[in-house]
Amino acid sequence: MKKAGSATTGTAIQDGFDLIKQIAISVSGQGLYPITPNVQPVVAGCGMDEGLCTLFIRHTSASLLVQENYDDSARFDLENWLNRLVPEHDALYTHTLEGADDMPAHIKSALTATQLSIPFQQGKLMLGTWQGIYLWEHRHQPGTRQVVLHL
Repeated sequence: MKKAGSATTGTAIQDGFDLIKQIAISVSGQGLYPITPNVQPVVAGCGMDEGLCTLFIRHTSASLLVQENYDDSARFDLENWLNRLVPEHDALYTHTLEGADDMPAHIKSALTATQLSIPFQQGKLMLGTWQGIYLWEHRHQPGTRQVVLHL
């Protein structure tokens, strides 16, 4: 399974408080990337004891999800299932300018989520025991994805 990409915390958009932060996640290609380790420190350092952390991915060919973080086979099965549901090289696709994975990536993003809301308390995300936050990269090429956090 994919390892968490490197993340950098961007400058907060300020309006009296640092409510909005942006993290950059490096991806090496298609797959599920655990980003809970990138999000939790932002929540812990926000200065609020409790609230709601909203995550939004700023791309049309990647998505976000909460999924099992214990057994890698669950993520592997999800990836295989979605790739079978939305195959590359479908003759119906007309949007192929950026390659065979481009239109399937847009469809996968439309079928999944581009934003999540997770409550936090005592500076910790209130995820379940086996839950983690993932960036789901739908393209093959490596790159950097931007995720905006609003606290």
